[in-house]
Amino acid sequence: MAISSLGVGSGVLTSDLVDQLVAAERRPTEVRLDQKTERTEALISAFGKLRSGITELRLPMRQLGSADAMKSFSATSSGANVEVSVDAGKAARGSYSVDVVALAEPQALASTEAFADRDATSVGRGTMTLQVGDKTTEITVDSSNDTLQGLANAINEANAGVSAGVIDTGDGFRLTLSADETGTANAVKITATEDAAAPGLARFAFDPADPAGNPAMEQTIAAADARMMINGVEITRSTNTVENVVDGLTFNLSDTGKSTVKVEQDTGAVADRVQAFVDKFNELQTIVRELSSFDSETGQGSILTGDSTVRNIQNQLKSVLTDIIPGLENAGVRSLADVGIGTDFRTGELQFDSQKFQQKLLENPDDVTALFAEQGRTTDSQVEFVRTGSNTLPGNYDINVTQMAARGSVNFAMPNGADANAVTVGTDSSFTFQVDGETTATVSIAAGDYSGAGFATAIQDALRENSALSAAGRSVQVAYDATEGLTFTSNRFGSDSNVSLTELSNVTGLNTATGTAGQDVQGTINGQAAQGDGQVLFLANSATGDAAGLQVRITGGDVGNRGSVKFIEGVSERAVDAITSILGENGALSSRTNSLNRDLERIQEDRIKLDLRIESYQERLVKQFSAADSLISQLNNTRDYVTQQLAALAPNRQSD
Repeated sequence: MAISSLGVGSGVLTSDLVDQLVAAERRPTEVRLDQKTERTEALISAFGKLRSGITELRLPMRQLGSADAMKSFSATSSGANVEVSVDAGKAARGSYSVDVVALAEPQALASTEAFADRDATSVGRGTMTLQVGDKTTEITVDSSNDTLQGLANAINEANAGVSAGVIDTGDGFRLTLSADETGTANAVKITATEDAAAPGLARFAFDPADPAGNPAMEQTIAAADARMMINGVEITRSTNTVENVVDGLTFNLSDTGKSTVKVEQDTGAVADRVQAFVDKFNELQTIVRELSSFDSETGQGSILTGDSTVRNIQNQLKSVLTDIIPGLENAGVRSLADVGIGTDFRTGELQFDSQKFQQKLLENPDDVTALFAEQGRTTDSQVEFVRTGSNTLPGNYDINVTQMAARGSVNFAMPNGADANAVTVGTDSSFTFQVDGETTATVSIAAGDYSGAGFATAIQDALRENSALSAAGRSVQVAYDATEGLTFTSNRFGSDSNVSLTELSNVTGLNTATGTAGQDVQGTINGQAAQGDGQVLFLANSATGDAAGLQVRITGGDVGNRGSVKFIEGVSERAVDAITSILGENGALSSRTNSLNRDLERIQEDRIKLDLRIESYQERLVKQFSAADSLISQLNNTRDYVTQQLAALAPNRQSD
């Protein structure tokens, strides 16, 4: 604050002098606060860098925590006619003899009549109905599209599952149709309702059950399913992409012929995942060294040298990565050191022997999986470990089942099931099923009289190819028994599982019916009453006890004591838990960072206090200087007065 009036009386006690005194008073405290601010902000930045390094480590550890992370497989085919893709988490080692007998083909049709003009010759008016699989589409042919090209355009725009075109044969134009999808289930059925005043559409009718029924429309390529033999077992699919035959494998067929498909474990890919974790851990160690190193020659340390928080974090991670895993004490693999992951005592970094790891993975796959991922080992082969919760502790837990899970189904008694006319299916028939209370599936099969067994086969094929069921991941199994009759069963277990036949059209020998819902498994885990969801028996994560959150699947067997499950928590899960704790709201890093931020707030408060003190000091100086300046001014005035008086007396003395 400049005070221009100061110094008028004295010429010495000026505002500049006040400013210099104020600055001198402020500087020591301000320098101290600046130094504290700079160090505190540097510490916050250092802990932020450390947090980032620890956060980066969590992802590769979490990826290794999946049991599938240790199950990488690759597949090779000896023949160019079969390509194989692998879901590494589901596949298993094996060799398969594959003989592709026939490829799936889309149906193709063509009109036999040649039209003189594609854009002018009338084809007839009315309604054309296209039925492809379970999809039915009606196309209106009127004055706007009553030509060969107009009809083809209308079919293409209808998105009916059929593509249409017009070809020039040289002797005229013909309509061609081809199914968009391969397989017999996607064969095209065409019916027509003609306008009496402009007939002609009936010439395009076609029934795949009677290919020669209409000479005006010929089948140039018959719809065909892919047929292949896998280890001597015949497989039929509507497409040349064959899934859900061998777990984890998808066969892509391009030609007929024989091939041998081999699935082998890709230990190198698994080792790469482990290497990614090692690299991230070593990057973290580099960060720690940069932040906490000490130079003995200069006697200078880094910003976090000797910091207890860093030491505690280091010790916590070291304990997780070097300890023997509880539950693996007597196994062939007990710790990371057993699979080639050691520690360089000079740098704290991990050293990875990839070859040793791959060898151990081949020799002890279960133990290596348990070393990294959480694993449950059951004593009953029909009890599967599913997962644990955040509160589940490693240990052995007894399993007891009081009720087995069941699938929902609907049954039809068929006294004449063996007769050829047990079920009669008319033209344009349809069957609508409600599956698991959520999915509606409408299917149709070729018209005719069916025995119980024949109907079961036909309707099973139709349901297997139903797009609504496939999209929902659901399926229905159809079975016929001379005693039990016809049964439709959901592929799912539990109280939500069911199958109902809700609508029928042009079918005799069968009726609509509501199915019987399935039931959930019931029982106990570790002596506690557990909940059931289909075949999964589980304790809620909020339950009390060490087994809280544990889930197992009961795939078969009887009620009663079903042995035990041994839960082993691997390095990855333990490390993720430790990292989450370190990074958490109440973790070491957050606590230290919050403390440092509070220090910054206190420093800011000290700055405010400094400003108030300096302002008060300046005001006091100004008052003191003003009073002194005023006094000096008065003295100067007195001096001047006396001087003047003495000067006035001086002539009188001379005259005396």
